[in-house]
Amino acid sequence: MAARAEEIVVIGAGMGGLSAAIRLAHAGLKVHVVDRAPGPGGKMRTMATEAGPVDAGPTVMTLRPVFEELFDSTGARLSDYVTLHREEVLARHWWPDGGTLDLFADEAASADAVGAFAGAQAEREFRAFCARAKRLYQAFEGPMMLAGTPSQGALTRHVLIHPRLILDMAPHRTLAKTLGARFTDPRLAQLFGRYATYVGGSPFRSPAILGLIWHAEAQGVWRVEGGMKRLAHGLERLARTQGAAFTFGTGAAQIETRAGRVAAVHLEDGTRLPADIVVFNGDPAALGAGLLGEGLRDTLPRAATHPRSLSAYVWSYAAIPKGPELVHHNVFFCTDPHTEFDPIAKGHMPEDGTLYICAQDRGTGASPQGLERFEIIMNGPPQADGADPTDEEKETCRTRTFETLARFGLAFDPTPGTDWLTTPRQFAKLFPASEGSLYGRSPHGLTASLKKPTARTKVAGLYLAGGGAHPGAGIPMATLSGRHAAAAILTDLAST
Repeated sequence: MAARAEEIVVIGAGMGGLSAAIRLAHAGLKVHVVDRAPGPGGKMRTMATEAGPVDAGPTVMTLRPVFEELFDSTGARLSDYVTLHREEVLARHWWPDGGTLDLFADEAASADAVGAFAGAQAEREFRAFCARAKRLYQAFEGPMMLAGTPSQGALTRHVLIHPRLILDMAPHRTLAKTLGARFTDPRLAQLFGRYATYVGGSPFRSPAILGLIWHAEAQGVWRVEGGMKRLAHGLERLARTQGAAFTFGTGAAQIETRAGRVAAVHLEDGTRLPADIVVFNGDPAALGAGLLGEGLRDTLPRAATHPRSLSAYVWSYAAIPKGPELVHHNVFFCTDPHTEFDPIAKGHMPEDGTLYICAQDRGTGASPQGLERFEIIMNGPPQADGADPTDEEKETCRTRTFETLARFGLAFDPTPGTDWLTTPRQFAKLFPASEGSLYGRSPHGLTASLKKPTARTKVAGLYLAGGGAHPGAGIPMATLSGRHAAAAILTDLAST
């Protein structure tokens, strides 16, 4: 393979781009990764605080085998590059009525907790839900997630062999309706409906099949020692050991094509990088917007990138907490989820949103003293106009966020100012053509997962990786997208 001397440029050092770069460099190809950011990670951002860098993007690793396989494929070990800590408490959940529920990495412990929280009937419903989520996950893992091109035929054949899956999928019902029918306690329906937001959807508009996300988390979550950015740096280091080169601090301005295939990548600093193959690890919507060249506007159908998924209001800061005992993952629910998702559907900030808090310094058994690092996420709508957020918008978000937490008895000293907030409009500027959406195409609709673009495009030599491509958002799925892109490239090279 190396004798072919193909020159590969990977645009974007997010998880998908890094994953593809590692595999391609290991195969002996010449790989050059470019990113306008000062370092790797993409949406895996950090903010500098007096207590150290605080995560401003993903907060934990799930589906650890995806990352172990990536390192194993090169003869390396994940544990040599990052230190991981398994969290026994998956998340601590709080409701305005005073209810609190911990879910655990051990299903039996979670079931016992649900029973103590909401009664024996709720425990039985939870166990049934876990079984359904597991069946759905196992049915979709092979033909959808692990396949370079999702196979509806393979999935259909599996369903015909296991017809019970039709009831599990509830194909004509939303996640919210399905959960509402299967949990007699509305708090549990609200809790598991939240998993739609993991891929940027509303439980009121997402298909019931997204309940399988619970099984992915129930398999375990791992905290990366030093913060999630350490994982990105670990992948960068592995890529360099395989021979990949990196250029940070200048982005791609244009993908040059000749006779219908890629020829080079032009950087914002004027550099021209000859390229036989380009892996684009940015939002695929940027191609349709003409940001990488007018000739690439029709590379993908609009349905591959639109409608857009959710955005978020994200606080990243250091402070001293006062109030209820936090763990690493904490969720403070609103009273009525409609007050969160109905305004979002109209393009507005939630009136009363559920708040996720990552207490970054509070791993299992940790009780830090003094300043701690926190990330708070409130879901928000995508924003297409590209305007700067107003002071009023930021102050409104500040009021709604911290007054909500105060009702739970939680306060921070100091209360962060709006400089520590990233809004949907700011995300739109950070990630061109994204409209602030953090998860690519919306997951709303039964066939949404089949509409995401796959690795190959109609432009010869141009491939896609990242959360906006198949199999979707989240660091495990984005990492798998890089695997799919590398496999497509190696297959195509072998056939020419």
